[in-house]
Amino acid sequence: METEIILTSTATQKTFKSYLFFWAGQLFSMLGSSITQFVIVWWITISTGSIVMLSIASFTYMLPMAIAFPIAGVLADRYARKKIIVIADSLQAFVTLYIIILFNMGMAEPLLIIIINGLLGLFQGFHIPTVSAIVPTMVPKEKLSRINGITYLFTGFIHIIGLVIAATLLAFLPIKLILWIDPITFIIAIIPLIIIKIPRVKKEKTLDKKNSFIKDFSEGFQTLKLIPVVSMMLLLSMFINFLIRPFNILMPYFVRFIHSGAASDLALISVFTYVGMLIGALITSIKKNWKHVISIYFCGEFLLMLPMVIFAFAPQGYFLLMGFAAAGFGLLIPILNTIYMTLMQKKVPPDKMGRIVSIDWTISTAISPIATLFAGFIADIIGVRTLF
Repeated sequence: METEIILTSTATQKTFKSYLFFWAGQLFSMLGSSITQFVIVWWITISTGSIVMLSIASFTYMLPMAIAFPIAGVLADRYARKKIIVIADSLQAFVTLYIIILFNMGMAEPLLIIIINGLLGLFQGFHIPTVSAIVPTMVPKEKLSRINGITYLFTGFIHIIGLVIAATLLAFLPIKLILWIDPITFIIAIIPLIIIKIPRVKKEKTLDKKNSFIKDFSEGFQTLKLIPVVSMMLLLSMFINFLIRPFNILMPYFVRFIHSGAASDLALISVFTYVGMLIGALITSIKKNWKHVISIYFCGEFLLMLPMVIFAFAPQGYFLLMGFAAAGFGLLIPILNTIYMTLMQKKVPPDKMGRIVSIDWTISTAISPIATLFAGFIADIIGVRTLF
């Protein structure tokens, strides 16, 4: 028997202020995670010198995340989202502490770290859809577009800082000390989360109180079918993700072994990427209304391919040229994502938002583990530059 839902708007000025407090804490957590992931990926790159190992590292991180997304979406619509975030974030902190212990005891082996890092991907798979699902319940509709743009603006800024900090610290400190930043930022981020109240979507006239997991998840697909524009965007995103995955995954190897670069060169390219994201996010935060959003989105997705062409033909050691290409890539990301997320948040019912977000992330990233392994093994045969 179906469950009849009456939607109740929960987003007010009070919840919006609470969201900003929560979001500020998440920025600290993001900073710690950014530094940690950069350091771990660079360590795997220089420790193994293997394209295949680098692709396996990404595969073991992405696969658990992709598996967790649909489960997390249903849980986020069934249970208290605040508890889910607290549990997922706490488990991530404990895993990072375990990695720190391994490095301090001299027991860190690339394969072991790769497997453990997969747990971080798993917990992120629960964190991301849940946090995304609470946005429309705490941010008023008229502020959604701008808050999405501002979110990408600050996200890009935090990642720039994280990359600069990580590259600088790698030149002076051992990894076992740098990794402590992540647990420290977790403590800072958890304080606002504990203090604020996250509203739960109200359901009324419930005719059938217990739905199975499969039924809940299938309702998300049924809802998605009723919004064809979002469905088309989602499918295109999956296709583009498959094409650009080698570009993202093999960049550390490309910089270190193809162009004889250092961690600072990889950080430089990454900083340019996030500077582009900052500019794109600034544009989206200033521009309130977009015209021809569908055309902008679909054209923009295909323009993301251009930087890969520039990287493939860049002369040896031309990291500045690569940086400008990466900045163009970064510029498009917040614009395209803001258009997509705003459309989704406006069209999807709040009580199904968790499931839709999880379906979105699942489909968009489901191809990533396959593309990751494909990229590693093919690049090992034909070369990274040729694959780009």
